[in-house]
Amino acid sequence: MRGLAVSLPFALAACQTAVIDSRGAVGIADKTILIDSLVIILAIVIPTIVATLGFAWWFRSSNRRAARLPDWAYSGRIELIVWSIPLLVIILLGGVAWIGSHDLDPAEPLASDKQPLDVQIVSLDWKWLFIYPRQDVASVNQLVIPDGTPIRFSLTSASVMNAFFVPQLASMIYTMNGMTTKLNLMADEPGVFAGLSSHFSGDGFSGMHFDVRAIPEDQFSAWIEAARRSGPALDTAGYEALEKQGTNVEPSTFRLVDSKLFERIATQELPAAPGAQQPGMPK
Repeated sequence: MRGLAVSLPFALAACQTAVIDSRGAVGIADKTILIDSLVIILAIVIPTIVATLGFAWWFRSSNRRAARLPDWAYSGRIELIVWSIPLLVIILLGGVAWIGSHDLDPAEPLASDKQPLDVQIVSLDWKWLFIYPRQDVASVNQLVIPDGTPIRFSLTSASVMNAFFVPQLASMIYTMNGMTTKLNLMADEPGVFAGLSSHFSGDGFSGMHFDVRAIPEDQFSAWIEAARRSGPALDTAGYEALEKQGTNVEPSTFRLVDSKLFERIATQELPAAPGAQQPGMPK
């Protein structure tokens, strides 16, 4: 136990504060809900701790002034306090969660005077595929977006269920084989933000990290042009090669040839990766 107590501060020091250090409209709204909920909870936690210490001190055995009522059984005023405070806390917490969950509907478009950028996301074993359908390019384990522009994601899985999470920019959302989910987010300033898989999905799960690079629009256009001129084509054969299981895959870009690739994956026209197959199921 002594060793655990000594090592605990070092373990906590390694924790990242990405959820608190938000950079996007959705991330900031998530942080506001978290802080509001914490303040509401502390409104009952702190008085309870203070009252516990106060009662322990006042009713100590050496305090002769403390009145003890061994036959006391009921007080309506105390019952009112004991039940009303937790009830108010539950109402406030429920209101914050209900309003916040509706305001932050992942499928709800973000208010902006700029045209949203469409990005299609496919979780593979064990890597992330990002498709830019209108730009005819794709990337693996790197997501490049223009800052200040709403990003409209469509997500699916070519294998087992996974979870897409960029703590500083957006809420977590799942990807599922044969289904499509929606997510909207926006980086309000340039920067590099850590993305990850937050749902265990097999041997290579720990390597499913990627960087989200939010850059000015002119640099984003230059990156798109560079991706169009380099990298292999992402046709059916290229996708079948990419679909093979691999761990700690280095970031790369592709020239997108098959404009219907995401749709073919989501509708299971292309067979699922091995990770989605169960023993005895047809291939």
